[in-house]
Amino acid sequence: MTGRWASALRPYFERAPLAALFLGISSGFAFAMIGATLTTRLAQHGISKGAVTAFALTFLAYNLKFLWAPLVDHVRLPLLGRFGQRRSWLWFSGALVMAAVALLGAADPRESLMLVAAAAIAVGFAGATFDIIIDAYRIELLEPRQLGAGSGMSQYGWRIGAAAAGGLALVLAARFGWAFAYAACAAFALPAMLVGVFAGEPARHQAPARPRGVGEAFAAYFSPLLEFLGRQGALVVLLFVLVHKIGDTLANLTLRLLFQDLGFSNDEVAFYDVGIGFAALLAGILAGGVLYARLGMKRSVLASLVLMAGSNLGFAVLAAAGHTNAGMAAAIGFENFASGIGGVTVVAYLSALCNLRFTATQYALLSALASIAGRFLTGTTAGGLIEAMGYVNFYLLTTLAALPGVALYWYMMRAGLADVPAGAAGTPPTAA
Repeated sequence: MTGRWASALRPYFERAPLAALFLGISSGFAFAMIGATLTTRLAQHGISKGAVTAFALTFLAYNLKFLWAPLVDHVRLPLLGRFGQRRSWLWFSGALVMAAVALLGAADPRESLMLVAAAAIAVGFAGATFDIIIDAYRIELLEPRQLGAGSGMSQYGWRIGAAAAGGLALVLAARFGWAFAYAACAAFALPAMLVGVFAGEPARHQAPARPRGVGEAFAAYFSPLLEFLGRQGALVVLLFVLVHKIGDTLANLTLRLLFQDLGFSNDEVAFYDVGIGFAALLAGILAGGVLYARLGMKRSVLASLVLMAGSNLGFAVLAAAGHTNAGMAAAIGFENFASGIGGVTVVAYLSALCNLRFTATQYALLSALASIAGRFLTGTTAGGLIEAMGYVNFYLLTTLAALPGVALYWYMMRAGLADVPAGAAGTPPTAA
């Protein structure tokens, strides 16, 4: 038994999954710079709440990154391009992120809020582009057997990067000012850039044909989508990607409303939601990598979908029980543990679906589809549903909303549609 667990944990200490950890660190920091860190900075400068919340629009770049992802797959950068398609874009976009973050720090909200907004949009665009190449580099660097461990390490890295950069920015800003804090935090882009130096160009990268002329360029832009749609059962797979996180997203984006209405204090929310939740998430990420290694991709994905659907029931129970710290700890702990497992197994599955000629574009598209439906429904209907049916029935509804994704994936397994097509990122070279 000990040997089997050691075998499941061994991939976490291999070179490529460790590289995924550093790639994740750089991916997470840029998001933090225009998230809680910028919100805190604007609030400290006395900017109105309406203006502060409007800055949430800077995150749109992360939802729309698939629109320019084909450039990362097809465009060869001058000068840097001789070092390889993936490494050149990794260094170029990393430099863009560092410059944009430094600009955001230099812009003073008291003098020009428009300049701060422009700089924040620049960070969002540069950070989303950095994400595109980081995801592509990670997928192509990992061997198929390492996708689970690599996805887990990437999740760890993202959390570390976001938390460390956000915390460091607050500490430095209190002592040296926001401009210095942002300039210092720009260095969090370096771990991913250094991975490109030491790990080299991913061995599994397959360069697509270079377009010649406007017609070929137009065809190349749509070729990643057309290639995916040409696979057997592609529409079913895309439907699964679109719906599988609806219930989970609906529940998660309304939890702070539930805690507020149940009368939990800020200290209680910080301890249970942030503290206990973060620890449970990290445990779930580790467990997800082990499950992926022990059960294989298909069964581990199905198990994680069932767990994530069931975790919503915990909040229905909490809503019915009222203000109880034990209930909050149990609900938050289970939800984050299940999300950690799902973050590994489902990310590994989406990674495995990518064709190695179009990794950047296809993963950007799949990751965007995975979140857009839940976010749209939450923003347009969640508040009204809570007011109309109450929290208990709302979280029961989110559980039901997660079941179509579970049922669809079970059908895909039975019909053979959950298998990764030959030539995709999840197929070992010997099986291609």
